[in-house]
Amino acid sequence: MNPIYLDYNATTPIDKQVASAMRPYLDNYFGNPSSTHEYGIITKKALIKARKQIADLINCKPDEIIFTSGGTESNNYAIKGVAMANREKGNHIITTKVEHPAVIEVCKYLEDYGFSVTYVEVDKDGWVDPEEIKRAILPETVLITVMHANNEVGTIQPIESIGSIAKEYNIPFHTDAAQSLGKIDVDVQKLGVDLLSVAGHKLYAPKGIGALYVRHGLQLEKLIHGADHEMNKRAGTENVLEVVGLGEACAIAKHNFNKSTSHLQEMRDRLYQKLYDQLPDVKINGHQDNRLPNTLSISFPGVEANTLLSELTQVAASAGAACHTDSIDISSVLEAMKIPEIYAMGTIRFSTGRFTTVEEIDQAVKYVVEAVNRLKGSAKEELKQGSDEVRLTQFTHGLGCACKIRPQYLEQILHDMPDPTDPDVLVSLASSDDAAVYKINEETAIIQSVDFFTPIVDDPYHFGSIAAANALSDIYAMGGKPLFALNIVGFPDNRLPAEVLKQILKGASDKAAEAGIYILGGHTVEDPEPKFGMSVTGSVDPRKIIRNNTAQVGDVLILTKPIGTGIISTAVKRGIASDEIKDITIQSMSALNDKAAEVMKDFPVSACTDITGFGLLGHLSEMVHSAKLDVRIEKDKVPVMEGVEDFVANNIVPGGTLNNMSFVEDVVEYDDTISHSDKIVLNDAQTSGGLLISISEQYKQEVLDHLHRKGLLQVQCIGKVVKNGVGKIIVV
Repeated sequence: MNPIYLDYNATTPIDKQVASAMRPYLDNYFGNPSSTHEYGIITKKALIKARKQIADLINCKPDEIIFTSGGTESNNYAIKGVAMANREKGNHIITTKVEHPAVIEVCKYLEDYGFSVTYVEVDKDGWVDPEEIKRAILPETVLITVMHANNEVGTIQPIESIGSIAKEYNIPFHTDAAQSLGKIDVDVQKLGVDLLSVAGHKLYAPKGIGALYVRHGLQLEKLIHGADHEMNKRAGTENVLEVVGLGEACAIAKHNFNKSTSHLQEMRDRLYQKLYDQLPDVKINGHQDNRLPNTLSISFPGVEANTLLSELTQVAASAGAACHTDSIDISSVLEAMKIPEIYAMGTIRFSTGRFTTVEEIDQAVKYVVEAVNRLKGSAKEELKQGSDEVRLTQFTHGLGCACKIRPQYLEQILHDMPDPTDPDVLVSLASSDDAAVYKINEETAIIQSVDFFTPIVDDPYHFGSIAAANALSDIYAMGGKPLFALNIVGFPDNRLPAEVLKQILKGASDKAAEAGIYILGGHTVEDPEPKFGMSVTGSVDPRKIIRNNTAQVGDVLILTKPIGTGIISTAVKRGIASDEIKDITIQSMSALNDKAAEVMKDFPVSACTDITGFGLLGHLSEMVHSAKLDVRIEKDKVPVMEGVEDFVANNIVPGGTLNNMSFVEDVVEYDDTISHSDKIVLNDAQTSGGLLISISEQYKQEVLDHLHRKGLLQVQCIGKVVKNGVGKIIVV
């Protein structure tokens, strides 16, 4: 069964009447509207009709409507177009701190080209005072841009008052009406705006179509150049199919306006009242009265928004904040409104729509209340689902080793930790190794490592297996032999059945048995998110410890597993990865690094590290930084898991990967041929990745042959230590 859809501010379904109007232009009427023959005449008439339908809805002339690819292009054209056309008059723009990124980012772009932007504050309800706009006006102000209604909290801005001020000072005034059109009255004459942006997919029309109202006489510099389409204001053959859809959606909105607005508000208020009745500590964000009739931004104190949404698999809504290990990313709107963190971090935006039903609202309330109570530990109902029905990645805001604290932050925290003075401490925080080593006698030292993380896959057994393999890797990377392990468990026993934990532990136990050791105990705590890992104890000859910072000039670098697990795991969490890709990735992450460790024992390995949360380049940076070596990596030699490039191209990237890119940006020098996507892959936050082995080039082929014979068929020599230096990584 599909989730109950309460995210209409994100996008709307295409109205069936809209789809019916579009259908002939998909099946039969394909002509270019610029053509003068019959095929072009038919589609030209469609453009004329749609332009008038939009103009009728917002009360303007048809020739004041320019078709665009959507609200973002409309905002770009309005802001850049006016700014560039009036550059000789001035370079100052006024906007607010609660605008959509399609406005804020355009303004920031213009700041790089000599424009000055004033970002006006809002009050606790997200409302901007017109007098503050007036006070911000300078002699060189060439544009005011203020959204009609906020997309997150729904607050409706005093556009008419601002319009009067703009007219008084003869300053062009733009408003982004993407969220307001069809929900409240949008009349450009009453509002006093000179430009107004429309987004089709917020109005039950298709995605990829929009419009910009441009008042007669206002001059804009072109954004898109080419032929003289759209009255010579926006080049490019019109998207007739979707223009027809937008026109029909506007006609429906005008015809059903009163009925639709009443329904939206009734559903929104019913949702709030029923939630408030059972969860009286909730708080509405935005103006209590002067807000969109369909928008409910509501905070659940003591609950993390993304964790709640992960719990709410039966309801589709949006979060206002994202909680990370070392920070909370609160939306710019909630920040501008100065919403206290305890409320901001638990903010969910519900938005009702034309097709929302009473039954859906009541059922959604039931799901939300149950989820909040479970997260707060006050739910007492028996959990009936089995482990085979649970998707573990939906119970966490992050994935596996991608949830590690940012390396920049970790460096800051560990900087002042004292170095040990005990001579038997052989490896400690003084290096970047992932385990500690303590000498027992001249022949024996103990390796101690610990690692745990949130679910990287949905299946509990596989999660336990991967976590165990990951923890064991630290022992193998140092040339050691595992002896035994202890479990580390964080588990939400009020959210998940006991069978899930049993399967996690079984996966770990089976993997430990494969490594030839036992799990002898452990520790558990109640945790809102499931977390699992192990502390592993191993032994090593003190004279044969393989550290990560002892590579030598001339060494080659051999990687034993392909990278990309963080990206694929993110795709799995979003339900996008195919079963085949998912299974291959699970197999890779579950594979022990024992075979590579066996091969290393037969060769004089200079250095080694396992590739986990800091990514290939992050761990390589640790390897060469303290050794003061410069290395060269060949991008095309780095093995990458199937499907990774496709996911990156569609922006399916974990936050930990982006943190890694930022961490190494000062030490990595990318060749001009290395794309942004390539950089993302090379920095991807891995979980249970392979070993990166540094060894003299004379042993290269022999080591590769041995690894291949062990069944490690994707192992590759990816680069070389080129010289003594400063820890620079050159990627070609």
